[in-house]
Amino acid sequence: MKKINDLENLAKKYRRDLFEKLLVIKQGHPGSIFSMMDIVVTLYHGGFIRFDSKKKKFLDKVLISKGHATAALYPILRDFGVLPLNEWNDWGHKSSLLRVFGNISIPGIDITSGSLGHCIGAGAGMALSYKRSGIDKKVYVVISEGELYEGSTWEALLFAQHHNLDNLNVIIDINSLIILGNTQDCLNLDPIKDKISGLGVNCLEVDGHNFSELISSFEKIKSTTDVNCILAKTVKGKGSSIMENKKNWHYWNSMTEEEINKKKRELS
Repeated sequence: MKKINDLENLAKKYRRDLFEKLLVIKQGHPGSIFSMMDIVVTLYHGGFIRFDSKKKKFLDKVLISKGHATAALYPILRDFGVLPLNEWNDWGHKSSLLRVFGNISIPGIDITSGSLGHCIGAGAGMALSYKRSGIDKKVYVVISEGELYEGSTWEALLFAQHHNLDNLNVIIDINSLIILGNTQDCLNLDPIKDKISGLGVNCLEVDGHNFSELISSFEKIKSTTDVNCILAKTVKGKGSSIMENKKNWHYWNSMTEEEINKKKRELS
């Protein structure tokens, strides 16, 4: 496991790497990518996703249900040697495997996603299969809070709890914004923790940008015998004063030279 300072520096580096790439391809969803970056950095570089360095293969599954933010994994997969460096370098060219939305043709991506509200169900199916087969694998599913508007999300949580899938871990990226605006204005979901805990799911709340809290929460769920859910409070567009808490940065926007330089300084 890397030290907290190392994790903080990696998250900043990955945001910078991704910003440089999105600046070239001029598409993507930086607000959603940046809000979940600290979560996935902790999962992978914090040692919670087991890795076979000889086979260059992860031993646990990570499903990014908010598929428009799957690119958050690309620099991580690159640094683990799972994603070939030439694929990272070619991102933006027609020949590259990398796209705005992740798909299973990309090494290290475990599911093709994009249509919201499906990955807890898919993850629950995987977790049930592993459990019945006696296979030691954990399944981590990262969803957006907007996916709590989908009935399939709640059905999947009920299914997981019914089958006691203690190898299933759901992380909800709560950045309080969807395309239409603030989630509380569109459809108030609070109190989210009470609703999910009421299903019999073990539910923890953390600051999604505090690495100490993230590490502690991932350590805690390793020893539970329940379905686990982490509510990670985040900031959309984290790391950029231009993007933070701005709903219009759900998508890529054109930027002035001054804004580009400011963003680069913030991530340097």
